[in-house]
Amino acid sequence: MWLNDFYHSLNPIAFMLGPFQVRWYGIAYLLGFVCAGLVIARVSRRWRLDLTTDDVLSVMIDVAVGVIVGARIFYVVFYGAGYYLEHPLEAFALNQGGMSFHGGLAGALVGGAIACRRWKLSTLTVADLAVIGAPVGLFFGRCANFVNGELWGKETMLPWGVMFPTGGAVYRHPSQLYEALLEGAVLFCVLFALSRRRPPRPQGTFIGTFLVLYGVFRFLVEFVRLPDAQLGYLLGTNWLTMGQVLSLPLVVAGVVVLVLARRCDRSQVGHLEPAGDGPTA
Repeated sequence: MWLNDFYHSLNPIAFMLGPFQVRWYGIAYLLGFVCAGLVIARVSRRWRLDLTTDDVLSVMIDVAVGVIVGARIFYVVFYGAGYYLEHPLEAFALNQGGMSFHGGLAGALVGGAIACRRWKLSTLTVADLAVIGAPVGLFFGRCANFVNGELWGKETMLPWGVMFPTGGAVYRHPSQLYEALLEGAVLFCVLFALSRRRPPRPQGTFIGTFLVLYGVFRFLVEFVRLPDAQLGYLLGTNWLTMGQVLSLPLVVAGVVVLVLARRCDRSQVGHLEPAGDGPTA
């Protein structure tokens, strides 16, 4: 089990700063936002949009706040199983873990929409740009889950099985790395390849594609990833998880967005035109 040997050589703590621990999980979040910002800036230049470095930075700050707040709220509501009703103050204990991607996505959309309204940017175009960079952050985040030994999968005898400290004396699917590959690397390659077309594809194309592919990839990986212990499988089944329940609406929404994008066929724009000077999006 070569991957198991590699896993046990890792330390969740990257380094120490005096009495403070700097963990790979925090570094993953930071790298994710920085790399996503760089991707957004590069694609916007290729699309010849009038977005400045300050525009991108402003959007990324609001998106980052939205991701953290939304991810925590969704985890508390959908994965807490009533625990946080009895311990409400622990809902704010981010250092104890517990973040939901689906909530992070919702928070990112809200934060991005607020930033776009403030700086008079096209919400749809910014959303398209953001989801091209988002898989980079997902990749780092899932790798950090692997280093932390959390969100592991079912038992396996495959040669890349890993024996996680909290998973018992059995080898398990490294489902974190499956998600890093599909939701991170594969999804980024697809979206980045699509972004290279000139003129750019219509507004909504990228957010729609992201929602469909993420939803499908997450739904499939959940078959080998164990559900959160406090929830287990849902509706009396031995396979349906909360992750799958939350992913299905993403696929449906993505299909709807793609249909509307094709029908409306709106060009990508950066800053919105002043009222009365033409259509905006």
